[in-house]
Amino acid sequence: MDIRAQISTVFHLDKCIGCHTCSIACKNIWTDRRGTEYMWWNNVETKPGAGYPKKWEDQNKYKGGFKTVKNGDKIILRSNGRLTTLTTSIFGNRHLPTIDDYYEPWTYKYEDLFNSPASDDQPTARPISLITGKYMDINYGPNWDDDLGGSEEYARKDINLEGLTEHEKSQLNEIERLVFFYLPRICNHCLNPGCVASCPQGAIYKRGEDGIVLVSQEKCRAWRMCVTGCPYKKVYFNWGSGKSEKCILCFPRLETGQAPACFHSCVGRIRYLGVLLYDADEILNVAKTPENELVEAHRSLIKDPFDPDIIKACKTNRISPEFLEAAQNSPVYKYVKKWQIALPLHPEFRTLPTLFYVPPLLPIIGKNNNGIYDVVGAEEKGNLVHFSTQEKARIPIKFMANMFTAGNEEIIKDVYEKLIAVRHYRLSVTTEGRISKSELEEFLERGKTDAREANDIFYLASKPTYEERFVIPPLNRERSIE
Repeated sequence: MDIRAQISTVFHLDKCIGCHTCSIACKNIWTDRRGTEYMWWNNVETKPGAGYPKKWEDQNKYKGGFKTVKNGDKIILRSNGRLTTLTTSIFGNRHLPTIDDYYEPWTYKYEDLFNSPASDDQPTARPISLITGKYMDINYGPNWDDDLGGSEEYARKDINLEGLTEHEKSQLNEIERLVFFYLPRICNHCLNPGCVASCPQGAIYKRGEDGIVLVSQEKCRAWRMCVTGCPYKKVYFNWGSGKSEKCILCFPRLETGQAPACFHSCVGRIRYLGVLLYDADEILNVAKTPENELVEAHRSLIKDPFDPDIIKACKTNRISPEFLEAAQNSPVYKYVKKWQIALPLHPEFRTLPTLFYVPPLLPIIGKNNNGIYDVVGAEEKGNLVHFSTQEKARIPIKFMANMFTAGNEEIIKDVYEKLIAVRHYRLSVTTEGRISKSELEEFLERGKTDAREANDIFYLASKPTYEERFVIPPLNRERSIE
């Protein structure tokens, strides 16, 4: 048993309003330098949508993450390993996203507005490329498909639509079913990071005390295999410095007890940060798990911080008492392990990400019949409408399963049943008498929860304090072991 500590995060997608405040906070602090103009270490995508870079989830194109071979007995990088890189890919990387897959960054020639001579025509500021310095036409950006979740042009390019019937795909574009949600993304600081495994220079590493993945600017030699190796495309090449860069989880802020900038600035308060304990000896076996069992295996990798054996192993590995206490109070542990409603993004990439998402409650199709709001597929009892039918959700369950459970629909259904149970429990509290005790018990039973747990979930999702959202222990860099 090799117990280690990992700074981990949860994003609650029901609370994200797509304001991009997190992206701007990160941009202003970390990527306002020459060569980083196109980089968004934090970005917010609209789902369904193509994403940033375009179709980043399509690993047939980009070859990111790992795959199993030899009947599941071994995992290898989808692209290639360090030896293959040095022998066959040394002169070119065929799987890199191009600048067009991201977007060509631009500014405007503002002096034309201020210095143009008097004229009957309105002066304009033409866009200029920040790379070439020449005039350009703008045709894509980091959130170009913002709020266009039902569009033919962008939603249809979402790789998560794979496996849906043509009828289901067409329904997503019907105006009465038009729906989208926001997906904020940062580096996942994975337990089995593809970027670390793919770097032939060994320039990328996980910090020993907190698991944050960093790029050594001294060692980096611009191979850019890390860009290919990361299936989430959260490693970027700085064309100005000739080095790779990525989200550093604002470790200088964490070391002073502050939350990362994107977390601190989040308007919807969707972000949670805490410590998870995991057994490093189990990483390989978990990464080799069959796809439909990956989520459960990932959960099993996370250990109970109250278990006496785990506490003893923490002392053996010199994990500080402050880290152990943070793990015991971690909101991430509650969402991921205790309540099991937060899920990893694309677990089939086998990098074991430590950023988890609480999926958004899917809205139910509604109609207006003769002035009466009618919820299609909902159960109406008396004057109360129960939003409880997953099959009538505007986004098919299969789409959500493709994103969060490697296609395992049963796990995502269990998560939604619990979220629905929490909604109805709170409905019973705030609208006393409008839902019967037997109905409430039925919802709680289907959600595999009880009133106490439902109330705890509601409180942490809706009314947490700053200290409850961000449990940050002293990082103790002076005692770290890489």
